Amino acid sequence: MMKKTYSILVLLACLLSFVSTIAQSGLRKDADLSFYQFAYAKAIPKYEKLALKENHSKHAFKRLAECYLMLRDFEKALPYFDRFIHDEGIAPDFYFKYGMALKSAGQDKEALKWLKRYKKLAKNDAKIKKYLKEGNYASILFNSRDSYELEQVDFNTKYNEFGTSYHDGKIYFSSGRLDEKSENIYDWNNEAWLDIYFVEENNNKAVPQKISGEINSKYHESSLVFSTNHKNDTVIYFTRNNYFQKKEGFHTKKEDLKIESLNNLKIYRAENIDGEWKVTRNLKMNADHYSSGHPSVNTERTYLFFASDKPGGYGGTDIYYAKIHERGGIGQPVNAGPVVNTAGNEMFPFINNEGQLFFSSDGHPGFGQLDVFAAVLDSVGVFEFKDVINLGKPMNSEKDDFGFFAHDNGIDGYISSNRDGGQGGDDIYKFKFYPSLRVEGRVSDAINMQPLDSVKISLFDQQTKELVAETYTDAYGNYEMFIDRKRNFMIEAARITHPKKHIFFNTYETPRYERVVNQNIFLDPVLDVKVLAGLNKIYFDFNKHDIRPDAAEELDKVVKLMTETYPDMIIKLESHTDPVGSHAYNDNLSERRAKSTYEYLIANGVPRHHIISYKGYGKRNLFNDCTGKDDCSPEELELNRRTEFPIIQIKGTALAKSK
Repeated sequence: MMKKTYSILVLLACLLSFVSTIAQSGLRKDADLSFYQFAYAKAIPKYEKLALKENHSKHAFKRLAECYLMLRDFEKALPYFDRFIHDEGIAPDFYFKYGMALKSAGQDKEALKWLKRYKKLAKNDAKIKKYLKEGNYASILFNSRDSYELEQVDFNTKYNEFGTSYHDGKIYFSSGRLDEKSENIYDWNNEAWLDIYFVEENNNKAVPQKISGEINSKYHESSLVFSTNHKNDTVIYFTRNNYFQKKEGFHTKKEDLKIESLNNLKIYRAENIDGEWKVTRNLKMNADHYSSGHPSVNTERTYLFFASDKPGGYGGTDIYYAKIHERGGIGQPVNAGPVVNTAGNEMFPFINNEGQLFFSSDGHPGFGQLDVFAAVLDSVGVFEFKDVINLGKPMNSEKDDFGFFAHDNGIDGYISSNRDGGQGGDDIYKFKFYPSLRVEGRVSDAINMQPLDSVKISLFDQQTKELVAETYTDAYGNYEMFIDRKRNFMIEAARITHPKKHIFFNTYETPRYERVVNQNIFLDPVLDVKVLAGLNKIYFDFNKHDIRPDAAEELDKVVKLMTETYPDMIIKLESHTDPVGSHAYNDNLSERRAKSTYEYLIANGVPRHHIISYKGYGKRNLFNDCTGKDDCSPEELELNRRTEFPIIQIKGTALAKSK
């Protein structure tokens, strides 16, 4: 009897264990089903229960980490990664996911370690080469002085809002907000399915409303953009998914469950018919086995840009463009090429009124997951790209930044982001662009108004006296330097031929759209012919007054100065000797040398009345304290043998006598 009772208890324990295993297996299957249907918000509590079961915990930890990654909640993903990432036999792809989660959480040093580990195991993976370069993070491509200021819009909620466009004074956007009419909840994040709303721009009291007509449906709708058709009537392009609650979407076959589960996107066109938006066209570029979405139209409304993961691309989703024909048809899609597209995902294209492409990417080096980039055109009017530029912080963050839109002024616009500090998951931010500011101008001579080259321009902060920047004027007298906004500056301009001059200005009141502060500078010349003409020593042979060839070359500089540079200049001529010899001897010698110099200048074009006198002073005005050969070196004696050209007038009004 005792033995029989023991056997029943063992059998009961086995049955309980079997039932428990079946229950756990059923929970795992249910959780995995939610995961593979992209219902991550539903999957998380199921995996949390599964994680309590020892024999399923590792699987649950991996799935929880991936769920939070897909929801872009990287901080919550990290503890789950930590539970399995050090185990042996982990798939290398988890190292990459872990590294990017760490990077997005701001732990760059730790992220680098795991990304390097992934690189060793996945040498042929192109995306890792975009994040790493020579053992370090690839440098951010954009380090410009352009800057942005961001603030949240008033119509953000605790739900997702993203993807803005503008038309007729209103902002259009997508939102998963719940209202009394929201019947269906999206299992991915437990929010309503996305609809398109509009709200009056810059009116913080305006209440967003759903766009009327057929655009919103039981499907997701997003990324609306306005255009015109061949009649110049307004049309709308927008994105819609093709699958809803296991029911087929447009042009999806019921029997093709594989296609249904992909939850693909398609681009549709709507027209305003009798005052109501009617969906009139499913674009030919759409297909059931891949996605196309996020449309954008250039200002001329001749090209449609979009994102697609169609076969033949460079990575996940690529940017494409297609010609919009005169009758409204869409031409063959063209891939934007390998400069723009990477092994990662490129999406949310936007073409501004200057034809520049903006887009978001997780394949180019950036600050986090999706970053906003601008593509640099190789030539105007042709969509050939030579580089991409990261828009930098604060436009980009450690999280997802996407859905760039800018007004035609290039100054105001919107982006979407799930960065920290928002109202919900994805939020819309209004940005104000402050383009790089520079001071530029031309430095000219204040007398003849001719540009001055080689002027040293030094820029100082007025408050701190700090030297901010330094440059020289070019051959045309021009200079330019980048400067900060809201700062006091002093420019010091100096040239050997012109005394220093200080210019004071500030950028506190400089309008936001201004890119240039003009500061033209006029410098007065020094009153010294030797300096202005760049004269070397004028020599005479011993006891002679003849103009030697080398002296003639120097005097030709004076001729040019007085006939071309400053044609109104009036001077005197003064000749001096050293103290060797008598006064009579030196007076006579200096007088003859002064006359020879005078006659040379007159003979070569200087007007006679521009030299009011010439005089020899002998040894009466010595340059130094020399008295003769006994107490002076040859060099000191030579300094006294000189010709001077005191300037009486340089233009118009007579000036004070030069010393």
